[in-house]
Amino acid sequence: MKTTITPRVRNLVLLFLAVTGMLFAGAGTASAHAALTGSDPSSGVVVDKAPTQVSLTFSEKVATNDDSLRVLNPKGKRVDVGKPSNISGTTYAVQVRSGLPDGTYTVAWQVVSADSHPVGGAFTFSIGAPSKTTVSASTDQEVGGGLVGGLYGFGRYMSYAGFIVMVGAAAFVLACWQRGAGVRALQRLVVSGWVSLTAATLWLLLIRGSYTTTGKFGDIFDLNLLGQVLQTKTGAALVSRLLLLAAAALFIAVLFGAYDKREDEEKRDLTFGLAIGGGVVAAGLAASWALAEHASTGLQPGIAMPVDVLHLLAVATWLGGLAALLVALYRAPSDNPVGRVAVQRFSRVAFGSVVALVATGVYQSWRQLGSWSAFTDTGYGQLLLVKIALVALLVGIASISRRWTGRLADTAETAVAEEEAGDSEQAEEREQEKEHVTASAAAVDSSAKASAGSTATGDSKRAAQLARQQAAVDTARQKRLRDSDPNLFGLRRSVLAEAAVAVVVLAVTTALTATEPGRTEEDAKAVKASSSSAATSSSGALTLDMSFDTGGTDGKGVIRVDLDPARVGGNEMHVYVQRPNGRAFDVPEVKVAFTLAAKNIGPLPVTPDRITTGHWAANGIQIPMAGQWKISVTVRTSDIDQTTVDKNAQIG
Repeated sequence: MKTTITPRVRNLVLLFLAVTGMLFAGAGTASAHAALTGSDPSSGVVVDKAPTQVSLTFSEKVATNDDSLRVLNPKGKRVDVGKPSNISGTTYAVQVRSGLPDGTYTVAWQVVSADSHPVGGAFTFSIGAPSKTTVSASTDQEVGGGLVGGLYGFGRYMSYAGFIVMVGAAAFVLACWQRGAGVRALQRLVVSGWVSLTAATLWLLLIRGSYTTTGKFGDIFDLNLLGQVLQTKTGAALVSRLLLLAAAALFIAVLFGAYDKREDEEKRDLTFGLAIGGGVVAAGLAASWALAEHASTGLQPGIAMPVDVLHLLAVATWLGGLAALLVALYRAPSDNPVGRVAVQRFSRVAFGSVVALVATGVYQSWRQLGSWSAFTDTGYGQLLLVKIALVALLVGIASISRRWTGRLADTAETAVAEEEAGDSEQAEEREQEKEHVTASAAAVDSSAKASAGSTATGDSKRAAQLARQQAAVDTARQKRLRDSDPNLFGLRRSVLAEAAVAVVVLAVTTALTATEPGRTEEDAKAVKASSSSAATSSSGALTLDMSFDTGGTDGKGVIRVDLDPARVGGNEMHVYVQRPNGRAFDVPEVKVAFTLAAKNIGPLPVTPDRITTGHWAANGIQIPMAGQWKISVTVRTSDIDQTTVDKNAQIG
């Protein structure tokens, strides 16, 4: 017994898979922005002794320049010396002048995260006692915004759109409608995609220097900044994209040149070669994003980058093919219309693309998705919910298009059955209608030609006017014939609605790639809250947060040290080891040491007892005298992977 799946059930499955895939893919596509997870001195803290350096710890490695870390005195003048340096793992420091006077100092930072996006912020600390400062510091400082940020975002949108249109439309011609290679409107669509991607890539290469540093429009044309960009991973990816676009231009020339001129049987041999070559070029272009942005950082980049390439190709095949189908339905000539076979082929290709989106999206969600609360508590999560709603609408409209496609097939099958049964009455009526339209058009043609002949020798303007009238008649005739099939008319309208929603989805997706993910945003909020709690605590208790990375598999986490009452004499200490997502981290061993370098005391070792998963504690810790103590924590995550992180704090 053969089991069949009804169109309604198939459409419901398509809707579920697409929404699920976009949900997961959207959550994973834009993650990996760097976030500040700690600093020394901490934000808002008051220290007794001026520090010799200021260090910042991020959630991942970042790129810095001469102005990435700036320390400003209460009057707004810089007191940092030298260039920022990577002192350990994800911690970066800049030296400050010796003998800084008491007052409130501002630390302003701006770096480029591993996923190519600039991030920044600012905080204050005080020496001796707080004071008034002329520096306006905001920990929510916007980086990559303003006019330059908007222009860069527009360039990113156009690059994505150009890639999708060029790759998807070319794939539509090869896989679904080979006769479409001779349609001028489709040729213009593919070429416009190539031009858009090329122009956007050149624009991004030119503007990136200003985007990641000063944010000034005038610096866009600074050749020194351009030279710095070319030495970065993103710059290399953009240059590689330009080289691949040269190969794409050759592919387009063959597709709409030699390939179009071949007969149908000869095209079959060339189709395979073009599909292989075009697939390699398209994959290379997609890799120019994967190698420089989100997929290249975080967990399992060797797997994540190919998955990201497949994700981009699936999006291009679906949405770019949709754009090509829309153009074919509206602009294909009457002597070469897009048939139901081509539409049905694209329907199957689109379904396969959605399945690929689901597979890649599930992996990305496992790799980078944070807590469910991030969907409503962060700006990224809220924007993602908007995208999910739009994708649900898009796939819902797509299901309507599939119904119209099925009706096209049903109509054709009914016509064949009628012809075989000898019942040709309806077919004759349709023929009479077409003959009537053709006869009317011919009459107008004859009249136009007669008028043109009578005025050809004397009135060139009249001849031009008649030519325009003839063109209008031809256009009206083609439109009437095109709209004579109600099923085809309904399909065109539904595909047009799909394309309109797809444009908005692409805009939201581009915005997501520039938005800090919910995972890192929540981690940063937790660190700020703990720093504020430590700075404002009146009981004398001390709380320190330190990020660590042992270098092994699953070796990243955050250590929180609570010391109460943080005074001379006996103290109680609790150590909490957590994963980056806030869950308890079950590590084999934790050790703590206290050092007072100014008095050559220490290190004083402390081995806390394991209380429960991720929780260690020790009582009766003796602090012999007050001062700026260095608290070092050694954490071991496996038999061979361990690291030591430290932070200075005033005790007593």
